[in-house]
Amino acid sequence: MSHTPEGILEQLHKRHFAPVYFLQGEEPYYIDLISDYIEANTLQEHEKGFNQVVVYGKDVDVATVLLQAKRFPMMSERQVVIVKEAQSILDLEKEEGMKQLEAYLQHPLPSTILVFCHKHKSLDGRKSLGKAMQKHAVLLTTKKLYDNQIPAWINNYVKSKGLQISPKAVLLLSEFIGADLSRQANEIDKLLINLKPGQMIDERVVQENVGISKEYNIFELQSALIAQDALKANRIILYFEANPKNNPLIPNLSLLFSFFTKLLCLHQSSDKSESGVRKNLGNRGFLVKEYMQALRVFPLGRVADILHHIRVADLQVKGITGGDMGESDILKELVFKILHPVPRTLTFH
Repeated sequence: MSHTPEGILEQLHKRHFAPVYFLQGEEPYYIDLISDYIEANTLQEHEKGFNQVVVYGKDVDVATVLLQAKRFPMMSERQVVIVKEAQSILDLEKEEGMKQLEAYLQHPLPSTILVFCHKHKSLDGRKSLGKAMQKHAVLLTTKKLYDNQIPAWINNYVKSKGLQISPKAVLLLSEFIGADLSRQANEIDKLLINLKPGQMIDERVVQENVGISKEYNIFELQSALIAQDALKANRIILYFEANPKNNPLIPNLSLLFSFFTKLLCLHQSSDKSESGVRKNLGNRGFLVKEYMQALRVFPLGRVADILHHIRVADLQVKGITGGDMGESDILKELVFKILHPVPRTLTFH
């Protein structure tokens, strides 16, 4: 049977343990969250020496894992066996390995908690092992969140800590860090350490603690492009050039592409009024004025051209085209093209 991360953690908090957990999928955050909780909280410290085993998939086969799982605990009610990077077990999906594991799943040792951390991929649910996991184990399958799901995740994570976060701070975290939930959680946890009692996580707190310069960041560059402020845009480019580690081009191109893609969608919307734009932006309503200005500055055809220029820049930075251009030169060229569009010419036949 498939489970949710929240459901599994709720049962673990109640100390309701299952004999086998198979944690799989594209999003490693929840796999680590659950396995770390089991590792830290199932046994008391004095029990762990003899009764808690952590192995790595590349170092074991299925028979070795099951040999550990079939041991009886010593001076403890139960033992814990955790297999990290379980996707690297060489015979996990081979016939003999699958047979051995399926046989154990049907008759697991009740005193053992066996945890598989199978990251970045999932078992084939059509095969016998996948079906056996569905039937006999606590099976979790995680999926990567879409970019538009990240703001809600951030809000819920902060809320679970009993705190509040401003919409602009959510935007900074979601756009700057993206869909890496492990990093999102780590950065938010670091913010919490520096908060005063009752203080809200706002834009300033994020800028001061997540390594985003207040004046020289991709959002300020975006604002400079909308304002057609070439001087400010070039100052930001020079700052990026002097601080390349904190301002890698590929993530910044992704953010610009995301912005102009949203702008393209707004252009194609039937309702371009302020209320219509606010509705389309969802929980980013505080950006309405910026997008309204961008709609006036960048007409539909120009937005399409800019998206093409960003795609070209992406190919250049990845070395597919563009020869030996450095990231700074690629960004300078892109910004120039955005600020100085080539007039469209009409061809008569």
